[in-house]
Amino acid sequence: MEAAMTDSAVQVPQRHRLPVRKLFAASAGNALEWFDWTIYATFSIYFASAFFPAGNDTLALINTFATYALAFFFRPLGGVLLGRFADTRGRKPAMILTILLMAGGSVAIGLLPTFAQVGWLAPILLLLARVAQGLSLGGEVSNASAYLGEIAPPERRGRYSAFFYISTGSAVLVATVLGFVLARTLDKAQLVSWGWRLPFLLGGVFGLVGLWLRRSLAETELFEQTKTKARKIERPLLTTLTHHPKAVGRLVGFTMLSTLCYYTFFSALTSFAVKNRHADADAVFLALSVGTALFIALQYPMGALADRAGRKPQLLVWSGATAVVVVPLSTLIGPNVGGLLVVFCVGLGLYTAMTSIAPAIMSELFPTELRGLGIGAWYNLTVAIFGGTAPLLITLFGTVSQTLYFWYVAAGAAIAFAVILTLPETKGSKLR
Repeated sequence: MEAAMTDSAVQVPQRHRLPVRKLFAASAGNALEWFDWTIYATFSIYFASAFFPAGNDTLALINTFATYALAFFFRPLGGVLLGRFADTRGRKPAMILTILLMAGGSVAIGLLPTFAQVGWLAPILLLLARVAQGLSLGGEVSNASAYLGEIAPPERRGRYSAFFYISTGSAVLVATVLGFVLARTLDKAQLVSWGWRLPFLLGGVFGLVGLWLRRSLAETELFEQTKTKARKIERPLLTTLTHHPKAVGRLVGFTMLSTLCYYTFFSALTSFAVKNRHADADAVFLALSVGTALFIALQYPMGALADRAGRKPQLLVWSGATAVVVVPLSTLIGPNVGGLLVVFCVGLGLYTAMTSIAPAIMSELFPTELRGLGIGAWYNLTVAIFGGTAPLLITLFGTVSQTLYFWYVAAGAAIAFAVILTLPETKGSKLR
């Protein structure tokens, strides 16, 4: 009896161990997705003239960004098709399919012939490759988010979610450092001629690694419990609107600002700083690399903070501060590397309050049988409208006013703040 009491007295709760390999495997496809999308925006200033008629570099860049934006509008279709596929057939097969599509599109762009070689077939082939990547990314974000949310213990969902943008930030950092290295080692003529192809071909290699990692993933228990129910839903997209209208509205509201922040700091500012503010390309890449390293480092601490203090306060700080500081920050964009460092570190540092818990927030909005489709459709529609147009708008607005685009972002932040005020607190809650 005494021995039994002694054994009971010394028992302590087992320390939770993060399934790091599983988390990185789930996030590997997301890393590839964002590596490919980032290098497209980052290196567009070098390959724009390869796919469009020579003679007007600004028009070629605008056409390249228009292709970038057009491909975004296939993301909602990918979100619907692949999200529904994930809800009825499984998260794992959906995530394997998305990584194959993205890697194939990346390799295709790296090998495409130029306008000088095949004429207008060149931009058509570029668009088709981007469409494949758009469909892929439409399914990737929703399905990887759902997977991370569903395998996480309720009290640690923020921590698990942090790995989503740790992978994203790491991929963007690799893309940015690669841009910095190529800008320093190759001259502009070499970058325009063939240097821009290297990152896209490297994306194909990353795709093979991600595919190998994802093959080992197990399906989530929540999916197994609800797959029969999901298959019986006849109009799933309409059901998200009729049964979960508040979830749809809230997702659109905070995704609008999230996507503006992402594509402003990680994509649009690169070419804007070089072309409109006369910054050196290597200085921009260096500042973005430092800001991205900070972005990665803050993900897990911010995810843990949200598990303790709540999602809502964190999101309110992010949206409110962004509304206040984004326009003043824009005045620091220029040749001075110190100003660029402040812009990227402050902007991306604030953004981690959202990105660290994005999969958790989105997964908590919809029930399991509609989670892949609900996130996939409405998240990607919002990203298509506000994210896909960001590089194009910052270029067009720059011809009118140097700060107009940043007032546009500030307005989006104010709207997001108002939407977040309506969010219920969901920390520690069990997924439906």
